[in-house]
Amino acid sequence: MSITLIIIIITVLISISAFSNDKINNDLIFYPPAVTYQKQWYRFFSCGLIHADWMHLGFNMLALYSFGEATERFFTNSMFHEKGKLFYLLMYITALGVCLLPTYAKHKDDSSYRSLGASGAVSAVIFAYILIDPMADLRFFFLPIPMPAFVFGFIYLGVTSYLDKRGGGNINHSAHLWGSLYGIAFLIVMGAIFSDYPVLAMFIESVKNWRPF
Repeated sequence: MSITLIIIIITVLISISAFSNDKINNDLIFYPPAVTYQKQWYRFFSCGLIHADWMHLGFNMLALYSFGEATERFFTNSMFHEKGKLFYLLMYITALGVCLLPTYAKHKDDSSYRSLGASGAVSAVIFAYILIDPMADLRFFFLPIPMPAFVFGFIYLGVTSYLDKRGGGNINHSAHLWGSLYGIAFLIVMGAIFSDYPVLAMFIESVKNWRPF
């Protein structure tokens, strides 16, 4: 069984349990003051196991499955080989924490703030996939029109950055943004240290001759 499927199964089971159990939800949710004053650092990671509702859970897990399976295979077959699954799991888990660091810095004393969901880590997986296969046609995943993955990536980063700066709403756009950037950084840095696969050079080679029309 793939690491992606294992993550999905665990996340779905815990999220469903938390839907009807406030204690589970409150114990796992990202609540910055609990980190600041009670040193509950685990909340950076545990909040990725719970979701606000069925739609939130379903969208995240569908996105993780759609991009995660291919990304995990690439890690194993082309980049890190026998350690591919380990690096994939490391990227996912560390992305859960890293994507929330700016959120924590902004809300560390805010008793009214809470955040939950695996969106930051899922964003890291999606953008690792975009770096790996920038010319993939995302129409086959969720877009109504054909669009190369790297074009979608630039648009997504721009829109997410704007929404994060604007603020408001219940969506943690900061986690999406920093999770996405972390996925790119993780693959480039770890690839340079532990792999001979020139992931950034291959990305540039793939997109440099692209023409929109």
